[in-house]
Amino acid sequence: MLADNQLNASVEQFAGLEGRALINAAVKAFPGKVALLSSFGAESSVLLHMVSEIDSSVPVIFLDTEKLFPETLAYRDTLVSEFGLKNIRNFHPSTDDLRESDPDGNLQQGNKDLCCHIRKTLPMRRALMSFDVVISGRKRFHGANRGDLQFVTEQDGKLKLDPLASYSALDLQNYMITHHLPSHPLKLAGFRSIGCVPCTVQGGNDIDPRAGRWADTDKTECGIHFAANGQIIRTEMRGAPAAI
Repeated sequence: MLADNQLNASVEQFAGLEGRALINAAVKAFPGKVALLSSFGAESSVLLHMVSEIDSSVPVIFLDTEKLFPETLAYRDTLVSEFGLKNIRNFHPSTDDLRESDPDGNLQQGNKDLCCHIRKTLPMRRALMSFDVVISGRKRFHGANRGDLQFVTEQDGKLKLDPLASYSALDLQNYMITHHLPSHPLKLAGFRSIGCVPCTVQGGNDIDPRAGRWADTDKTECGIHFAANGQIIRTEMRGAPAAI
């Protein structure tokens, strides 16, 4: 965990940076303390490719909820091989948490938030304990709580970087074409955002790419981008009043 003065100094240091430049600056400023959080989903290849070209040994945190599509696991293996990523760290939900809260594996039918909490949020917190900087792949065009996303924020004493915050769907597509990046198999089948099998359906478009996630509910986030107190991480810079 970074002290307040370190967080403030880092926010100022990285001001004005985005994309590859932001990733490179963070890796140099915090050697061994930067991790990339990746779902290996429909848009993941762009950020993974950037990181691989900067430093292929940067830890990549992958949360295997044990409810993922087999195509996602295969895509992970494909990208790891093609990009030469050297430090993939796979995390699973705790067997104790599953035994207590989801012994039948059907928790998502009655309590989607708790299911996400034990299968994603808690494993992520364990995975990131030793890191000071977390890179994620959120973008503004995803809408909802991400519409005014900034490149550098703070979450629970860590720097949270979103290098692709300003990227559009077209930007992602152009990057993938330019660098000959493989697409997620399910994206080719009409899935624009890909999570767990029970809570993901075909759908989504450039206006609402996450429409296929938790369809027909008001749920838009799994919780990994919430603070420990359960509040959504807003995009105001540190020191500004949070809009909760």
